[in-house]
Amino acid sequence: MTPIPGDVYLVDMGYEGKTRPVVIVSRRDDNAPRALSIVVPLTTQNRGSRYEVAMPRVPWLRRLSFANVQAIIAYENHELLEKRGRFDASVMISIKEAIRWAMDL
Repeated sequence: MTPIPGDVYLVDMGYEGKTRPVVIVSRRDDNAPRALSIVVPLTTQNRGSRYEVAMPRVPWLRRLSFANVQAIIAYENHELLEKRGRFDASVMISIKEAIRWAMDL
């Protein structure tokens, strides 16, 4: 399995035994040396900062969600439990702009 940017998966982040949605932000690379995906967790808490990007309402997310780019992390692909959906390119542009700002790139 090679996740692609914009895919949303559930992962066990170790919080109270619950799974959380994350959006894949790493490029698709079928020849990557490791089976890792860089992800941004989705949260329902909005603190009104530039580190959070409002996500559109979609049927496969129960609540209004925000991509928290301050919590970017990598998971092994086998840790991606269940694909929930996919965000389109315009959403990914907003997330990547926030990542560039957060990392001063």
